[in-house]
Amino acid sequence: MLRFLPYAAVGVLWLFCLVDVITSREDSVRNLAKTWWLLIVLFFPLAGSIVWLVAGRPQAARPMTRDQGAAPGFPEYERRGRFASADPAKDDDFLRKVRERAEEQRARYEAERREEQRRREQGEDPVP
Repeated sequence: MLRFLPYAAVGVLWLFCLVDVITSREDSVRNLAKTWWLLIVLFFPLAGSIVWLVAGRPQAARPMTRDQGAAPGFPEYERRGRFASADPAKDDDFLRKVRERAEEQRARYEAERREEQRRREQGEDPVP
C-alpha cells in the first residue's frame, strides 16, 4: 500500500497543476504562454508541475495603495487602472457638487410632476 503513495501524490499534484494551468487567465501566467505551460505539465507530470508552481503560476495580486488608485475602505474598487483621487479635500468638494446637482434634479422633477398633476386636474392635454 505504501508503494503507491508516491505515485498517488504525484498524480494529485499533476491533476492540481493541470487544472490550475487551464483555469489561469492567459494574461496573468508568468514566463511562458499558457499553451506551453499546459504542454509542459501534461507531458512531464512531476517536473512540469513543480516548474509550473515555481515559475509559471500567477502570483496573488497585492492590494493597491491610494497612490496607485485605490479607494481605501472600499475593497471592491481596488483594481488596477481604477482612478481614485489622491486629495481627500477634492473628494469632499466633488461629493458636495454631486449632492447639489442631485438636489437640483430632484427639485426639477418635483416641479414637473406638480405641473403635470395640475394639468391633469384641469383637464388640459399633456404636453409631449
